[in-house]
Amino acid sequence: MLLELAIGDAYGAGFEYASNQIVRENNRGERYFQHPRHTSILPGQYTDDAQMAIAVAEVLVTESHWSEDILAGYFLNAFKRDQREGYAKGFYDFLCSVDTAEEFLARIRPDSEKSGAAMRASPIGVIADERQVIEYSALQAKVTHNTPLGVNAALAAALMTHYFIYDLGPKQDLGEYIASKVPGDWNSPWKGKVGALGVDSTRAAITAVITENDLKSILLKCIAYTGDTDTIATIALAAAACSKEVDKNLPQSLYGNLERGAYGYDYIETLDKKLMALVK
Repeated sequence: MLLELAIGDAYGAGFEYASNQIVRENNRGERYFQHPRHTSILPGQYTDDAQMAIAVAEVLVTESHWSEDILAGYFLNAFKRDQREGYAKGFYDFLCSVDTAEEFLARIRPDSEKSGAAMRASPIGVIADERQVIEYSALQAKVTHNTPLGVNAALAAALMTHYFIYDLGPKQDLGEYIASKVPGDWNSPWKGKVGALGVDSTRAAITAVITENDLKSILLKCIAYTGDTDTIATIALAAAACSKEVDKNLPQSLYGNLERGAYGYDYIETLDKKLMALVK
């Protein structure tokens, strides 16, 4: 799950809010693309989406219980040890300015409806108890996105992976399942550009997973929406990687050229194995 999540983020980062022409001409799914404006993010580097999902996975495999201060500490540690671009400027500056979980919680304004809580929620789906998936997804969302839309987007993203890991139904019924658990229009096909709202990215990801039958096609569809492409692809590939109905055919070039730094491919692969070992 985590490797595919990171690949979706790194691939999508090259096309985030890029022009329709750039997307049409370069979205082939075979190699990472250098974003025309965000030149500090090199092809194959993941961004905040994967970094925060890694932090959530670390909490899952390390901690016996969850709290806001534990979560804030892991979010902050993931950033401080491996400071990277991709975060919204305001949140990036905030992370640079705080040093402890206590300071994080004291100063954060958790009023966002954007996608930050959803993009990191997918690992929570490994939990066997659906009620705990919902509880933990909401708890981690409220640290930074304590709004109905912010929380609901995170719940939907986590339940997507949970649905496939525990084989709760056919792929075509994913939207109906999410709609039965989370308020919102999760079962209507998404069309058009995806903006900054977390619920929009998650709805688009659900549509991509339902309508396509292999990882490469799902990735291409996520980017073809245009807009917040890295978040859509992060959520969609994490879920699709857990589905027995999806052909795992991402090109080897995307695995081979994912970043190899201290928290790159090898670290993610090892963490991924620990995460999936929690499945009951």
